[in-house]
Amino acid sequence: MLAIENLSFSYDGVQALRDVGVTIPEGQITCLMGRNGVGKTTLMKNIMGLLKHSTGSIRLRDQELDKLSASRRAKAGLALVPQGRQIFPKLTIEENLQVGLQARADNSRKIPEEVYDTFPVLKTMSRRMGGDLSGGQQQQLAIARALVGDPKVLLLDEPTEGIQPNIIQQIGAVLKRLAEERRMAILLVEQYLDFVKEFGQRFYIMNRGRVVADGLTAELSDEIVGRHLSV
Repeated sequence: MLAIENLSFSYDGVQALRDVGVTIPEGQITCLMGRNGVGKTTLMKNIMGLLKHSTGSIRLRDQELDKLSASRRAKAGLALVPQGRQIFPKLTIEENLQVGLQARADNSRKIPEEVYDTFPVLKTMSRRMGGDLSGGQQQQLAIARALVGDPKVLLLDEPTEGIQPNIIQQIGAVLKRLAEERRMAILLVEQYLDFVKEFGQRFYIMNRGRVVADGLTAELSDEIVGRHLSV
């Protein structure tokens, strides 16, 4: 579904990504792992078009995305749930979701009912301000805001960070259902190893801006974790 090849990026002359190659297949959850500061969020922002890579390519099926703006990439089928959620605290839940409608290729301005079916709490609290929600509710809202744009590829940056365990399980179940039933390609940055092993199918590990290991999550051994992820 989404292919990143030989991607490089620099911040003010400092190399942050070095020839990164990642493939995100449809119908699967791919997990991007690594210690803090190795380039995971930078990669996500480059994929979404919020940062501009210096070399390499990003392709959604047969469509080259390299020259497209972030808004055009959203219309093409990418959606990003950023680290820290970044919902609009002074807007209601419903208004936050309406913002997400701007990404729809069909220009529909109606919030899909299936989004409320996925996260029922958002419907019952639709008039509540985003800033009044708990961390777990805000994360559900951030994911729902991405889903109203009807994406083909869903990018999530640390979706379980600071979330209570029962909501983590709900989020995992939702992502699994999106992959299996809607054949969505999902890439998520995740530090929570148990979550990766329970819900992910493939993994990539980054270090110093490079991919240093990849494979099936079933192959994520203690030796790999100790070498690349342990602090």
